[in-house]
Amino acid sequence: MNPARTITTLTVAAAAALLLTGCTSPALPAPTAAAPTLRDFGHVHGIVDAGDGTVLLGTHTGLYTLTEDGTATGPVGGADFDAMSLTGAGDTLYASGHPGPDTPAELGAPNLGIIRSTDAGLSWEPVAFTGLEDFHVLTATADGTLHGVGSSSITVRTSTDRGVTWSAGAELAPNDLAGAADGSLYATTQDGLQRSEDGGVTFTPVADAPLLYLVEADLGGGLVGVDTDGTLWAFDGTTWERFGAVAGTVQALGVSSDGAVVLVDDRGVVWVRGAEATVVLPTEATS
Repeated sequence: MNPARTITTLTVAAAAALLLTGCTSPALPAPTAAAPTLRDFGHVHGIVDAGDGTVLLGTHTGLYTLTEDGTATGPVGGADFDAMSLTGAGDTLYASGHPGPDTPAELGAPNLGIIRSTDAGLSWEPVAFTGLEDFHVLTATADGTLHGVGSSSITVRTSTDRGVTWSAGAELAPNDLAGAADGSLYATTQDGLQRSEDGGVTFTPVADAPLLYLVEADLGGGLVGVDTDGTLWAFDGTTWERFGAVAGTVQALGVSSDGAVVLVDDRGVVWVRGAEATVVLPTEATS
């Protein structure tokens, strides 16, 4: 072999190696998933306090956590079911609705019935009405009693054993239910706000109450609600007081453990403290 040719060949090879090395891009970090926006939720059906300035949103695409600064994460546990209703009793969450594409089959289809989570929504188990009922209305009183209305009737149903067995109460067709701290059950109806003192068996009209379509109990023993004219109301057990207004239709209403009212209306997710309302997750993302 010609030595000069050998040197030339090695030189070209080395140069090519250096050229390739120089053109190789450094490893890029893996892209981070974009934070969920209100559009990712599809629709918000329920809001439950999760403590530490955080709430859980029950949405069309699963459960999401949301902080007061507008930071949303989820879906919690990767669950993608449509949470048509969501409530909490102590450390236990209850939900109902419809399965998503990746929802475990054991939770039920086409309706979830009542499902339960004891780990803040990371996992769920079927409890009652599996595959049969879709509860759009679900609430819990302070002692853990559950009340709800399934999709097959207008009967207010009650469970005192963590959702396993249910008894039938009044036929009412409420748009919303709220379990107050004293054990009373409130229902919003076309005929006005009504209250039950016997666990949903009978209801009587609440005198002088505004015509509410959503209602929620607060930890102080009162109620908050939004009426058909878009006014926000607070009830301390004796007096109704206006404290704000909403924009358009309210999808969901909740109260945090520190007294803030959290709602979803045409503006987005709104945190209300006293007379001050802050849109923490707007409907239209801002750049």
